[in-house]
Amino acid sequence: MFWKTAGRVLIVIPFALLVAALASAFVLVTLGLERATAFLHVNPIGDEDVETVFAMVNQGAVLAASITIIPALLMVVVGEVARIRALAYYVIGGGLALAAVPLLARYGQAGTVASSDAIVWQVFATAGFAGGFMYWLIAGRNA
Repeated sequence: MFWKTAGRVLIVIPFALLVAALASAFVLVTLGLERATAFLHVNPIGDEDVETVFAMVNQGAVLAASITIIPALLMVVVGEVARIRALAYYVIGGGLALAAVPLLARYGQAGTVASSDAIVWQVFATAGFAGGFMYWLIAGRNA
């Protein structure tokens, strides 16, 4: 009994978290690149349009600075301790955990919490859904 639990905690759960993080990162990068390409198509960058370049760099910096694992870890810990096996918990929880990332990234900034673009929320939530599903496939079904 001890070895089964130790193997799950030391091997299965970290492996599932790694695969879920990779799946989320893949979806986040591919959808993010698609959205950035659409933005650049509408707003082409010229030699004189330095503000657009700074806006794109700022959006990239916000995305890079906002990658955190704390919401996902909280969801996994609660799911494992409560022995939740429901697919909906992990998929919706993963979406909510990553949708909270833009909010956490702008936590210290005054007046910008409510002004986040809906596209950013959609991309992060979709990546969270994919990560939650992958975690459920590997470890959540047998919690």
